[in-house]
Amino acid sequence: MFHQELHESDRIEGLIVEALREILGHEDPDRFLRWARERFPEVLTLTEPALSSVEVGRVVIMLAAAIWNATPLPSRDFGALPLLAPDTSCPCDSGQSFDSCCGRTDELPDLSRDVLWELLLDELNERDLLRALHLAVIPDHLLAKVADRWLDLDRPGRAIALVEPLFANLDEATGDSARFVPALESLCDAYDRLDHWKKKRTFLARMTGIGARALRGAAWRRLSADHMDAGAFDVAHEAFIEALRQTPDDPALAFLEIALLTAQYRDDEARRRAQVWRHRLIRAGRDDLGTLAFLELALDDPQEALVASQAPALDSTVLDLREWLDQIAGRPLPHYRLAALASNRTEVPANQLELFEARETPSRPLDGEIRGTAARLRPGRTLRRLEEAWHRVFPAVKPFSTQLALIEDDSIWATRDWVDFLLRHPEAGDSLDVLDDVATAILSHPESVVPWFRRALLPPLLARAQAIIEQAVPGASRRTIPWTSERNRPALRLLFRLYLQQVEAGERNRAAATLEDLLRLNPRDNHGVRADLMNLYLRDRQDRKALALARRFPDDRLADLAYGEVLALYRLGEAERAAQVLDQAVGRLPSIPAYLTRQRIKPPNHAHWSMPPGGDDQAWLYREAMRDVWVAEPGVLAWLKRMTA
Repeated sequence: MFHQELHESDRIEGLIVEALREILGHEDPDRFLRWARERFPEVLTLTEPALSSVEVGRVVIMLAAAIWNATPLPSRDFGALPLLAPDTSCPCDSGQSFDSCCGRTDELPDLSRDVLWELLLDELNERDLLRALHLAVIPDHLLAKVADRWLDLDRPGRAIALVEPLFANLDEATGDSARFVPALESLCDAYDRLDHWKKKRTFLARMTGIGARALRGAAWRRLSADHMDAGAFDVAHEAFIEALRQTPDDPALAFLEIALLTAQYRDDEARRRAQVWRHRLIRAGRDDLGTLAFLELALDDPQEALVASQAPALDSTVLDLREWLDQIAGRPLPHYRLAALASNRTEVPANQLELFEARETPSRPLDGEIRGTAARLRPGRTLRRLEEAWHRVFPAVKPFSTQLALIEDDSIWATRDWVDFLLRHPEAGDSLDVLDDVATAILSHPESVVPWFRRALLPPLLARAQAIIEQAVPGASRRTIPWTSERNRPALRLLFRLYLQQVEAGERNRAAATLEDLLRLNPRDNHGVRADLMNLYLRDRQDRKALALARRFPDDRLADLAYGEVLALYRLGEAERAAQVLDQAVGRLPSIPAYLTRQRIKPPNHAHWSMPPGGDDQAWLYREAMRDVWVAEPGVLAWLKRMTA
């Protein structure tokens, strides 16, 4: 029903736009009437016998007069001109004058000049638009449309200069402030385009304190969306609640809440809230049919609803990539061979020197790193040929070392050749090499900062990669695929990305299992995942597992391992052994205890791009990551302070 009503509304609006174009093209009332007699009955399905020919004629003339009379004409400095003089014989052939017949103002459809201006702004050329602005004839609340037009033309400075003055004297506004909400949105978009985030925050903070509820609500809503995009979900929720207090029936808040819940993987709650919002908007008489259609879809699949609602604004290349991801989900898993490595020495070409690793890698052989078990993943010949063709069209190299992002990634989305390649070759989804590049591309897209965007694209890709790796090197296997082989890096990078996605989703148990897999497959741990795994174990009070992990990496210079072992021993009641391990840890990393035991401490100046082990930078990062766990353990900080005094 909603879709049918929306279609009818779009059809009438489309007819008015057609009429505007006819008027602007000629400004000839006689020509316009002839055009209306031909076009209106066709679009509005005014057919006999429902209406007589006389009645059809009257409807056409009255609607044509309403549109013409309300249209601001550029040739008259955007003033109006009556379609026909009052004493003119009515075109319906009634024999009466026009003002006594079809031109009676009390019978003409109610079509305000504001409505016509809103549609007209999309049709004016730049010269006429600038003239209208100079004449100050455009209603103030519609200046947002002009600002949006300039934003589309990448002129954010012009947009700011146009709409910023609208808010200069609104501190005590109590009138129809809702009319200025689009201008607030346009101004914030322009600030974003120029990276004026401080100016935007200051503006929004001022708007949250003015007297106009609609603007207060819009400001809180915008702040909530900004915090959500930054991953600060608690702050985003607080701002959302404030927006809800100010404008409880704002349809835009329905979309925001579903997006906020879905970004946190709270899909069941998002479905329930979609139902609540649907009832609320219908009960309030809000006829935002687009929002109601979105909520109907969100009742079934909130994530799909978000993608569908944003589809018109998304790059078509992104939508095609999502279609490809849907295609590959059902493909059989490919077969990868394991080719034995002759030694553990690196296979990376000499011109790709590893200047550093993300985290320090142990220097001596570890448990599970048995001579002869190391292997490299080897796809079949057909898949290797496809990968060669892929690298001829994909416009980027692999990330450097263990990094996940490219140093320069602007070129990836500047062309769609690689997406067209994927659409022609769904079998490319069998290649870990290709999946790795596609994951890199997704995370380099400008929209990837938005949580729902990442969630719409990454999980199916990473799930397939995990299944391919598990089939190639199952958990029961003693084989490893070390990072030293360049062929293994896409698989290991994909698993690390899977871990990050699981952490974002709050799936701690699955995240720990993925880290355990990474350590099994790459025992030398080039990504430093042992630190994250240790912290997950300690947060879940799996102290025995934490000890076993620490003993796999003796003399480790990562604070998480060295001090994590201390905390695990203390919690297990082995105070004497904990003291011995603490003494060793302090010898390697002496700054940690001070940063853990002091309630307040100034963060160090991050003067270097690299952080040598044992420094204040490392101590501060460990405090940020794990002090809450230490604080939660009764007596441990007092013991730590006493033992290191």
